[in-house]
Amino acid sequence: MWSLVFSAALVAAAVYGCIAFTHVLCRPRRGCCGRPRSTPPACLSDPTLGEHCFLTLKSSGLRLHYVSAGRGNGTLMLFLHGFPENWFSWRYQLWEFQSRFHVVAVDLRGYGSSDAPRDVDCYTTDLLMTDIQDVILGLGGVPTFQAWPPSPCLTSPWYLTYTSSSGPPGYSKCILVAHDWGALLAWNFSIYYPSLVERMVIVSAAPMSVYQDYSIRHIGQFFRSNYIFLFQLPWLPEKLLSMSDFQILKTTLTHRKRGIPHLTPSELEAFLYDFSQPGGLTGPLNYYRNLFRNFPLEPQELATPTLLLWGEKDTYFEQGLVGAISSRFVPGRLEAHILPGVGHWIPQSNPEEMHEYMWAFLRDLLD
Repeated sequence: MWSLVFSAALVAAAVYGCIAFTHVLCRPRRGCCGRPRSTPPACLSDPTLGEHCFLTLKSSGLRLHYVSAGRGNGTLMLFLHGFPENWFSWRYQLWEFQSRFHVVAVDLRGYGSSDAPRDVDCYTTDLLMTDIQDVILGLGGVPTFQAWPPSPCLTSPWYLTYTSSSGPPGYSKCILVAHDWGALLAWNFSIYYPSLVERMVIVSAAPMSVYQDYSIRHIGQFFRSNYIFLFQLPWLPEKLLSMSDFQILKTTLTHRKRGIPHLTPSELEAFLYDFSQPGGLTGPLNYYRNLFRNFPLEPQELATPTLLLWGEKDTYFEQGLVGAISSRFVPGRLEAHILPGVGHWIPQSNPEEMHEYMWAFLRDLLD
């Protein structure tokens, strides 16, 4: 299996290497490295999105950064982002649901202002699920003060002080809302920690075991996921993604057909800022470097009440995965919707449609 994986990784490296060097040739002034950003864009400090906080995890001692709003407004609604994103990808949902829920968008381990250990072994699925458990049980503690965002220039106008949380357990369950890599973790979390998840809203991702079985039978999905094999290699993916000032990432996020529609330059910088910091890509890519560690995966029955939203035009995942997911569910527990003409980035590209489905799905909890 590993021979096949690394053979595919070498082919993917050749393809993406050609793409990266083409970007350099077309934009020679940008050079072969990414430009480090010294100051985060203003949109990351928008006070209407919530307070910037830090939580020290009980199991690992790592500190995770998160943005919190609507504290005291009921059930915890926890948002888990994908790649190449961060907490800011949930800005529309933070605005929408803070009036009825305590909404929290976290920077996962390795992302943004959260702690980012460099060792690949620090990003196993088990450790990442334990992080989610610690976040749910640890929120709502005693406030202290921390500086955010971290900046090498202490006189910078963006060096602001926000609230940080630590202390006794706060919540015993949550509504888990997740996209892309965050959704892969959420699927697993709902299986191994079902008592902590009251409802799930999953966007554009399948459980790992479903994805594994489907990809083996559908060669088209295998080719859509070619970047996964590139990311198995050490150091080279970081180099290729950063070339020509992160042009591959820029294209991923802003492409006319495959990217996020109407993403402003400031919003694009909200994602690139973190990746441009020293080692900023290594943590996120280490998620992928652990994907094949537990192969093959056993099929598992899914039972948590779940709303699944899928884009008809998703570039990265075939529509047939929705049927494969449904076949694993306890009857009556899954509500799935395929959004016509919509791509992969639903929380940012089609927030109004997403919110409409979510309010309907959660109506009985509000009543």
